[in-house]
Amino acid sequence: MTPAHADFLQDLRQTMPAARIFTDPLSTLAYGTDASFYRLRPQIVARVESEDEVAELLRLARLHRVAVTFRAAGTSLSGQAVSDSVLAVLGDGFNRGEVLESGERIRLGPGMIGAHANAMLAPYGRKIGPDPASINTAKIGGIAANNSSGMCCGTRDNSYHTMRSLRVLLLDGTALDTADPASVAAFRVSHADLLDGLAQLSRQLAGDPPLAERVCRKYRLKNTTGYGINALLDFTDPLEMLSHLMIGSEGTLGFISEITFHTVAEHPHKASALVLFDDLERCCRAVSALSAARDACGVSAVELIDSRSMRAVREKPELPGFLQRPAGPDSACLLIELRAESDARLDQHSAAIERLLADYRPQVSSGFSRDARECETYWALRKGLFPAVARRGRWGPRW
Repeated sequence: MTPAHADFLQDLRQTMPAARIFTDPLSTLAYGTDASFYRLRPQIVARVESEDEVAELLRLARLHRVAVTFRAAGTSLSGQAVSDSVLAVLGDGFNRGEVLESGERIRLGPGMIGAHANAMLAPYGRKIGPDPASINTAKIGGIAANNSSGMCCGTRDNSYHTMRSLRVLLLDGTALDTADPASVAAFRVSHADLLDGLAQLSRQLAGDPPLAERVCRKYRLKNTTGYGINALLDFTDPLEMLSHLMIGSEGTLGFISEITFHTVAEHPHKASALVLFDDLERCCRAVSALSAARDACGVSAVELIDSRSMRAVREKPELPGFLQRPAGPDSACLLIELRAESDARLDQHSAAIERLLADYRPQVSSGFSRDARECETYWALRKGLFPAVARRGRWGPRW
């Protein structure tokens, strides 16, 4: 342990129960990896239970100049939840939620599991927009900090676009609640230079049309690489820019202690199909056509599974027979989900999509199934692709 970390630890033990501070080799080894391929062994792990504890931890980190990484569920796929410094793990004190306006909005703590938030909204026929494959485990803090989208929400219903307000703790100890007019007014005074700087960046970006167009084009696609600088173009109020920059910042700009989402409709009638193509290019053209038909035909999700991925899962007996047979190197499969407000409407959507797909000459299709168990099997296949490919490939964890 470095001298700076030792001093930090000594001070931390004066403010946090010893039972929630871990430095032993077994604990730091266990917290040294997330769902990604990477391992960074933290020197100190602290389980935080309140915003006040986070504020004190950040104060000490600032004092001793040590880095802090936040961890919610640890389902990150790119190493966002590992650290070789101080790892702050969210405790149950952040597991809270409140349904607002008959399900139109929901206020959540960062420790709430995404699927649990959806369970709260289910009686209202609503759900949160983000639907990452790990939603049964992923927590709201990570979903927001990583701007998670998922298989159905795309970019339209991701965390960035469905956030109503948030409460964030900055490194200097300031707590900003964008839903509280008093907090906003005080922040505009205390952090005027920060907001002026964002306004200046916004003007600079808008004043460079080629760059502005490139940013707009990049963020129309699924893109969570780097900061969400599209916020500098999407908003005129620098406070809105700041709050939306927090989404996708991976905890580097502040700690999101609460977030309120606009919710989206959860249509009760669904159907899923697996469609195999023997040509990847034709399969990709079909994806573009399905995307264009999204609103008209109730297309809620389209996932492309390439030949390598198909090989990784073809031994699963619950899959259709055509996926259990060897696939050519240029083969690809589409997993498609349709949703509608009624069975009759779903019939219309299914027929329209089958006609659309016929133009791209698929090799074979499972047909659209409404059987819940069968559809769950299809989507479990998609959710398990990442570890399945990793197990069969030549890549493994980077120790």
